[in-house]
Amino acid sequence: MTALPSSERSLFAEKLGLFLLLAPAVLWLGVLVILPHVEIAVLSFSERIAPRVYAFGFGNYLEFLGEPIYWRTFARTAFLSILVTLITLVISFPVALYIAKFASGKSKPLLFLMCLIPFWASELVRTLGWMMMLRETGVLSFLLQKAGLASGPVEMLYNDASVVLGLVYGGMLFMIVPLTNALESLETAQIEAGYDLGGSHLTVLRRIIIPHAMPGIVAGSIVVFMLTVGNFVTPVMLGGKNGLWFTEQIYSQFITRFNWPQGSAFGFMLLLLSTVIVWLGLRLTGQGFAETLRKA
Repeated sequence: MTALPSSERSLFAEKLGLFLLLAPAVLWLGVLVILPHVEIAVLSFSERIAPRVYAFGFGNYLEFLGEPIYWRTFARTAFLSILVTLITLVISFPVALYIAKFASGKSKPLLFLMCLIPFWASELVRTLGWMMMLRETGVLSFLLQKAGLASGPVEMLYNDASVVLGLVYGGMLFMIVPLTNALESLETAQIEAGYDLGGSHLTVLRRIIIPHAMPGIVAGSIVVFMLTVGNFVTPVMLGGKNGLWFTEQIYSQFITRFNWPQGSAFGFMLLLLSTVIVWLGLRLTGQGFAETLRKA
C-alpha cells in the first residue's frame, strides 16, 4: 500500500480533527434541537377528527385565528416581551457603561458579582421573593403604610406591572454582560475627542457610544426577548388569572387538554414570532447575526 504524502496526511488529520470537534455540537443540535422542532411542525398539521384518529390539515391554525383569546394572548405576549426588552435595555445600559468605562480595580468584578448574586437562586425562588414583597401583606405595602402614602394594605400583584417588573429583573444580567463586553473595546480617547470637538453628553452618547455598543445591544436584546417570550413561571405567578401569557396556552393544550397537535401549532407559532422579531431587529439596526455574536 502506497503511503500518502506528508501534505495529504496533514490535510487529512486537520479535516479529521475538525470533524471530531464539530461532531458533538452537530449531534446535539440535530437530536435535541432540529428533530424536536421538525416533529412539532409535522404534528401541528395533524387534525384530530376522532379519538386517536388524525389527518393532515390546517385546522389547528384556523382554530387559533378563530378564537379571540388565543390571538389576543399571542399579541399581548409579543407586545409585553418587546416592552420588557426595551425597559431592560434602558436600565442596563448605564450600569454596563459604568462597569466598562468607569469602574476600575476590584470594583469591576465586585459589580459583576452583585449582578450575578440574584441568579444563585432559581427563577422559581426569585419569583416567590417578588410575590412576598408585592403582596398586600408584603414589605412594600408595609413601607407605604408606614410612610403615610397608603391608608391600608396595597396589593401590587396580579397585574401587568408586576409581570413586567419580574421579567425585567430576570433579564438584566443577560443584557448587562454583552453590553459591557461591547463597551470595553471602546477607546476612552474616542469619547474625549468627541468632547474636544464640542459635542455634548447627548451627542457623544448618540454619535459615538451607542453605535459602538450596537452589537452588544442587539445581542442582549435578542437573548432577553427570547427568554421573556418563552417564560412561563414569572407571568403565571406574578400575573395570576390576569397574566395571560402564550406559554400558558401551550401548557394548557399539552398538559391539561392533552391536545398535542394544537399545542404543537401554538409552539410553532411562538417560534415563528421569535424568529420574525429577531430578524426585524437585526434589519432595523443593520446588524448581521454572525457579526453580532462575534463582536458581542
